[in-house]
Amino acid sequence: MPQWFALRVKSRFEKAVAEAARLKGFEDFLPVYKTRHEWSDRSKVLELPLFPGYVFCRLEAEECFRLLTIPGVMHVVSMCKSPVPVDESEIAAVQSALRSRMPLEPWPFVEAGKRVRLRVEQGSLEGFLIQGEDEQRIAMNLSALKKAVAVGIEPQWIQAEASSAAGI
Repeated sequence: MPQWFALRVKSRFEKAVAEAARLKGFEDFLPVYKTRHEWSDRSKVLELPLFPGYVFCRLEAEECFRLLTIPGVMHVVSMCKSPVPVDESEIAAVQSALRSRMPLEPWPFVEAGKRVRLRVEQGSLEGFLIQGEDEQRIAMNLSALKKAVAVGIEPQWIQAEASSAAGI
């Protein structure tokens, strides 16, 4: 059964590797976010990878080595020389967050904290609640990479979710 695997790629090769993997017949996933970059003379909205240096592909474990021929691919994320699959639910959570069109950004891996689940039209978001001074986020980990992505949320969404869960 096909699983998601993470490819470690050279800096700024993410889009080219994702396209090449797709052309080889693999399902690829390159999550991106938009950010405004300011220069001294102009500003521009850029589309950057949520996980810089990584592209995800869905395939059988024994097919991983076919991807190593793609220019820019350094290696498949592995442990003891065996490719490590990325948890399907973690990929699904990132895909749900992208479909929700809520503000996303790369985030450090979260070791512990208050776990929350938030239903959105496109699925559910589950992760660690990050309380900021003026905003809240849900940080969703990708354990195989020890990285996370944070989704900006409204404080009342968590309260509404908690009260609806209490009424069940």
